[in-house]
Amino acid sequence: MRRQWRVKRKGEISQDARFMKLALDLAKRGESWVSPNPMVGALVVVEGRVISKGYHRRFGEGHAEVEALGPLEENLQRATLYVTLEPCCHWGKTPPCTELILRKGVGRVVVGVLDPNPQVSGRGVRILREAGVEVKVGVLEEECRRLNHRFFYWMERGLPWVTLKWAQSMDGRIATASGHSQWISSLPSRRRAHRFRSIHDAVLVGVGTVAKDDPRLTVRHVRGRNPVRVILDSRLRVPDHAKVLDPELLGGETWIVTTPQAPMERSRTLEARGVRVLSVGSDPSGRVDLQELLRLLADREISSVLVEGGSQVLTSFLRAGLVQRILCFVAPLILGRGIEAVGELAVGRVDQGIRFPRYTIQRSGEEVLVDCFL
Repeated sequence: MRRQWRVKRKGEISQDARFMKLALDLAKRGESWVSPNPMVGALVVVEGRVISKGYHRRFGEGHAEVEALGPLEENLQRATLYVTLEPCCHWGKTPPCTELILRKGVGRVVVGVLDPNPQVSGRGVRILREAGVEVKVGVLEEECRRLNHRFFYWMERGLPWVTLKWAQSMDGRIATASGHSQWISSLPSRRRAHRFRSIHDAVLVGVGTVAKDDPRLTVRHVRGRNPVRVILDSRLRVPDHAKVLDPELLGGETWIVTTPQAPMERSRTLEARGVRVLSVGSDPSGRVDLQELLRLLADREISSVLVEGGSQVLTSFLRAGLVQRILCFVAPLILGRGIEAVGELAVGRVDQGIRFPRYTIQRSGEEVLVDCFL
């Protein structure tokens, strides 16, 4: 009998891609909760029907494969496991997922993208194949990688992903000449800003912002966990009444990053209040060395940082070339003389400016959000 070949119509996707898309949608539910782990989703499919699914819900809890396979009996030879990221093969806070897959007898595994973690990075796939499991890699690979862009950057570069965020008037001011800034952005934009806080491991400001605005730097307008609060303070000048010095009240941790020039006695006083004081080298101007700071944060499992200001801090990160994304809320407002969002970058010609090749422009409450990626 002559074989009938079926031509795939334009826009039609394969069954593997269709199920991987469902796994990606599941994985997104872990955003705000799983970092510094990646977001991962998994489906168990038998004869085109999903019989179980799961996703990584919180850091320290079961991985997506455990959620999906755990409730099922063994001998899943006819089943296909779809997972957005390569199954882990090492002991961490939880056992290796490869062991569970083999114990359950899964016959086929479809992986979205290989794990950039050097402890895995292809080993998980190799273990499964050597045990006789059919493994397919690279289904919706770009989408799976994009989902965890912050995790991939941290693993591949050894530095946290850095996002700058600020709200400004149309003439580029983040505050009036007297320093008043509350509120340039509307409540919907502030809710959105809190959402951005919740998906980063740390939120960072300079001590000047703490002294002037006394922010809490917590997640309040949306559901999500509090990031680590990082304060740049080269001389430990943070005011004693600052809200960030009360981690027990706010929840989460406060880290103050200083330099060797800071008084040791002041450091001990702050630590007695439950604040972690970290010392790094200083740059030529005597401020915290940002490159060394980011390496220190990466070593402490901070995979992403949301930098919220002030102007001097925003400018320093841009000048040092340490920024991967900018979130700029532009309000329909003119302030005239005031504090500029970004200061001197030594740009003499327009073509020497920092141009972002990828960007979107969205409406956000009364503002426009310009979202730029390098």
